[in-house]
Amino acid sequence: MTSGGDGVVTVLMTAPGTDAAETVVRGLLDDRLVACGNVLPGAVSLYRWEGEVHREEEAVVVLKTLRRLVPRVLERAGTLHPYEVPELLVQEVADGAPAYLEWVRRECG
Repeated sequence: MTSGGDGVVTVLMTAPGTDAAETVVRGLLDDRLVACGNVLPGAVSLYRWEGEVHREEEAVVVLKTLRRLVPRVLERAGTLHPYEVPELLVQEVADGAPAYLEWVRRECG
């Protein structure tokens, strides 16, 4: 396990569908800010927004990147994302397959 700036993290994101999700992921890949983004269609989100409860069908995205790139990932994803307030949650990766973690490090910036 490697910690600090080269530690691997995941970023959880939702989007209004697979097209929007893929647009964000491709932009992040093109900028070498993430190594991978898994787009999982078929999520249903229930949430409160501006005083009302909403129900939306969404895609969930799991991005793999490095701790040191998180500020840039959040900023760039926010500019590519169609939502006014996109869900972008960072989760630390405690451990993983060494070869996979090394691949993420190589592919990010």
